[in-house]
Amino acid sequence: MEIKNFAEQICAFLSSKKAQDIVKIHVAEKTVIADYFIIASGRSTTQVHALCDNLEEFCSKEFGRDVLRREGVQEGRWAVLDFGEVIVHIFDDEHRLFYHLERLWGEGEKFVDQD
Repeated sequence: MEIKNFAEQICAFLSSKKAQDIVKIHVAEKTVIADYFIIASGRSTTQVHALCDNLEEFCSKEFGRDVLRREGVQEGRWAVLDFGEVIVHIFDDEHRLFYHLERLWGEGEKFVDQD
C-alpha cells in the first residue's frame, strides 16, 4: 500500500470516530523518522484513549500494520502511535495548543471528510 494512501485512510478513520482538527503533514524531506505526521484532537482523555485503541485495531485488521511503538495512551493527554512511515499524534485540546506541532513541522493538509 502506498504510504500516502495509508495516511489518508488513517485520517478518514479518525474522522469517522469524531476526532477533531485532523491534519496530515508530509515530513519526509524534514526528517528520517517518518514520511507523514498525522495530528488530531480528542475532546477528553477518554476519547484520546479510545481513538488510539480503535486506530490500532483498524490498522491491524485492515492493513496488517501493527503499531511499532505507543506512548502516552494511558494518560490520554498526548498519545503517539508509530506505524513506521506514519506517526499519529492525538492530543487533548490543552496539550495540542501547548505543543503546537503544526508550527514546528509545517501547516500540512487539513483533513476534510468528503461524506
